Amino acid sequence: MAESPDLRVMIVEDQALLAMELELVLADCGCDVVGCAMDRDGAFAIADRESPEMALVDVNLLDGMTGPQVAQRLVADHGTAVIFLTANPEQIPEGFSGALGAVSKPFDEQTIRAVVAFARQFILHRTVGEMPRRFRLAPWLSTPPEDIAPH
Repeated sequence: MAESPDLRVMIVEDQALLAMELELVLADCGCDVVGCAMDRDGAFAIADRESPEMALVDVNLLDGMTGPQVAQRLVADHGTAVIFLTANPEQIPEGFSGALGAVSKPFDEQTIRAVVAFARQFILHRTVGEMPRRFRLAPWLSTPPEDIAPH
């Protein structure tokens, strides 16, 4: 059963089979997949045309370690909620380039569904919900506001 409202989602993944699998799971979660890219330039072209609300971005793409650059631009230019996908969590830049967090590969359909629900709650309500398994929250989101205020 599809959830609503539909999220406009972009996939940035250089493994074609994984991208297709993600597209099916996202569609089943009530997402409107607006495009799939395998490198930085393809991702920028889709983002500029579609302004996605959410993006699943692999850290290491066909053109190298460009996922963080893609994430940074999506967040800055489009206000996109970015989730990194990576087999190498140590490659995620400090501060996560504005991304909400990261999912370690390999992951399963249940994890992606939980990540979509997490991102949807953040996009709609600007709150951090239940943490999906195999998900690492970005440091900028993991500090409660009361811990940031001076004592």
